[in-house]
Amino acid sequence: MRSSNPVFSRRGFSRDNGYAGFNSAPQAGYAQGNPYAQGGNPYAQNPYAQNPYAQQDVQHGAPPQAPVTTDRMTMDDVVVRSAITLGTVAVGAVLAWALLPVSATSYGLAFGAAIIAMVLALVQSFKRTPSPALILGYAAFEGVFLGVISEMYNSRWSGAPFQAVLGTMAVSGATLLVYKAGWVRVTARYARIGMSIAIAFVVVMAVNLLLVAFGVAENGGLRSFGPLGAAVGVIAILLGAFFLTLDFKQIEDGIAYGAPRNESWLAAFGLTMTLVWIYVEMLRLVAIFSSND
Repeated sequence: MRSSNPVFSRRGFSRDNGYAGFNSAPQAGYAQGNPYAQGGNPYAQNPYAQNPYAQQDVQHGAPPQAPVTTDRMTMDDVVVRSAITLGTVAVGAVLAWALLPVSATSYGLAFGAAIIAMVLALVQSFKRTPSPALILGYAAFEGVFLGVISEMYNSRWSGAPFQAVLGTMAVSGATLLVYKAGWVRVTARYARIGMSIAIAFVVVMAVNLLLVAFGVAENGGLRSFGPLGAAVGVIAILLGAFFLTLDFKQIEDGIAYGAPRNESWLAAFGLTMTLVWIYVEMLRLVAIFSSND
C-alpha cells in the first residue's frame, strides 16, 4: 500500500530498492489482511535479510544493526526539506499578494499558476526519483495561486486567510497528536477505506463542478456558501487529516527501513500538498461561517 494525498498519485519511498509506500514493521499475527506479509514486503520474514540499508553481524551472532551513514533519511532531513518547501509556498504567496491586486488579470494568473503547479506535481509523481527542482517549482507556483485567492477572500472576508492558517495549524497539530498517541492506527484496511472515501469525494466534486458549469446546479451546488457547503468543507478537511496520517506513517516507515536521504524531498512534497489541501478547504469554511454571521 502506498501513501497518497489529494492528487492520488504520489509514489512511496525507495521504489528502486523494494520499499514503496507505508507498511507496518513485521509482527507476528499481522499477516491477515496485510498486503506485505505474504511475500509483498521484502522484509516480512526478516526485516534485515534483504534490506540494502541494514546489516547484520552474522559471524558473531549480533542482532541486526542499522549502519551509521549519512545517506539514510532522518526526521531532521524531513523537517528541513518540509520547511524549505513550505517556505517556498509562503514566499510565493506573499509576493503574489503584494504584487498582484485583486482583478480579472490576477485571477487568470492564479489559474495559470495552479495548472503549472498541478503539472509539476504530476511529473514528480511519475518520476522514479525525487527532483528538488520540480518540488520547489511546484511549491512556488502553488504559492502564487494561494496568494491570489487568499487576497481575494481577504478583500471580502477580512482576516479569513489568517483564520485559515490558524485552522490548518490546529488540524495538523491535532492529527499529529492523535497519530503519535496511537489513537489512529494506519493499517492497510484503514488506508483502503479512507482512499475509497477520498476518491468518491473527488468524483462527486468533479461531477458537481460540471453541473455548475452547465447551469444544472445553482449557487455552486454542493460547494455553496450554505449549510450544505459547510458540511462538504468539513468532510474535505477530515480527508485532509486522513492524508496527513498516511504521510506520517510513510515517513516513519521510510526512516525505519532506511530510505535514501534524498527521499526526504518526497516527504516534504507530500506534506506540502496535504497542507495546501487543508488550507484551501479551511479558507472556504471560514468564508462560509463569516457569510452566515
